[in-house]
Amino acid sequence: MKSILIVEDDITYSMILKTWLTKKGFQVQSASSIARAQKMVESDAIDLILSDLRLPDRDGIDLLKWMREQGRQTPLIIMTGYADIQSAVQAMKLGAQDYVAKPVNPDELLKKMEEALKTPLREAAAKSQEEAPAKPAHAPAEPASDFLEGESDAAKQLYNYVKLVAPTNMSVLINGASGTGKEYVAHRIHQLSKRAQYPFIAIDCGAIPKELAASEFFGHVKGAFTGALTDKTGAFVAANGGTIFLDEIGNLSYEVQIQLLRALQERKIRPIGSNKEIQVDVRLVSATNENLEQAIERGHFREDLYHRINEFTLRMPQLKDRHEDILLFANFFLDQANREMDKHLTGFDEAASKALTEYHWPGNLRQMKNMVRRATLLATGKFITMNELSDLQQTANTPTANISLRNEETEKQHILEALRQTGNNKSRAAQMLGIDRKTLYNKLKLYNLSDSL
Repeated sequence: MKSILIVEDDITYSMILKTWLTKKGFQVQSASSIARAQKMVESDAIDLILSDLRLPDRDGIDLLKWMREQGRQTPLIIMTGYADIQSAVQAMKLGAQDYVAKPVNPDELLKKMEEALKTPLREAAAKSQEEAPAKPAHAPAEPASDFLEGESDAAKQLYNYVKLVAPTNMSVLINGASGTGKEYVAHRIHQLSKRAQYPFIAIDCGAIPKELAASEFFGHVKGAFTGALTDKTGAFVAANGGTIFLDEIGNLSYEVQIQLLRALQERKIRPIGSNKEIQVDVRLVSATNENLEQAIERGHFREDLYHRINEFTLRMPQLKDRHEDILLFANFFLDQANREMDKHLTGFDEAASKALTEYHWPGNLRQMKNMVRRATLLATGKFITMNELSDLQQTANTPTANISLRNEETEKQHILEALRQTGNNKSRAAQMLGIDRKTLYNKLKLYNLSDSL
């Protein structure tokens, strides 16, 4: 499979082109700047580069010059608007393989790519590849990635911290809103740690009944309590040597917090009903969407446990604060949905792409994934349109902080829509409506809406 690098700062166009080329059988990567492209050329085996002429930091000609200085002979095709054809000709004089004018004609681009990949240099590379040791027939296929890290500044900072803390044994607390990808980050910490060959055990603390929490963490022996029909291995023993991820740790009862603290301090656990202590060696990664310091002040969370689990804090950015990543994730989730439903959608049309980037995404990545899956199921053409993104269409008519509420009936509908969009979260709905929480409550009372919610 030939590897293609797209160097293009128009993310919408880049993703459409990437999706199309992937369906044509190419392995495709993308970069939105010359600096990023240079790093990818240095680290990855690239067979062909498709580069825009005008880029934020420099232009495609600079990339071409740099490659020649480095002695790299990877063929490069310039993509440019008609106004820059003269510059494209200059690029060819400097060694560019060819150029194509935007908007790109797919058949023309594919033909020029095939020609570029058939040069003697490409044939030599193909011959070299054929002579390389064959991959064993039983070797497992590489699974498609189940997550995308993103290219925004916020994402880069987050994953720089992940790479920094992962090799240590520090306990990590991941703080962020629901749907921001906290479990993926926890898993990534484990994968990059020295414990990667040992188990990663995830527990949703919000889903454990108070009376069963100790059994989930530490296990029990047969007959320890009514319903204990067999021995049970707890999470600490199951994860021995590896990592335990406690999602929504703030939901643990005060009594279970005491037991958890003792296990972390002593590195020993005792299954319920057993007299035998078991030595355990686990790394703890926790996550929460609430302010645990405020929970400590209210007496709902132990301060000593907080300091034990919070040797290093990671803060998850919300999707609305990762503007550059929105279309990357949308297309990523579309690829997943295509595979799941055996569909072959190419991407999002211009109106849908614009709506995706302008939406505030209160449910973050989880909301986007669900919305894209639904749209993929409904779509009948090659592209997802606003017809399939009805939730975004409705939101476009919902008032924002810059739009004042108007007549009574319109106001009532806007309030109800804001509450629906935010899952009846009144604080978030008030923000969406551009009013404070107290005003929202007064409006609910005024229009007798409280009883209907």
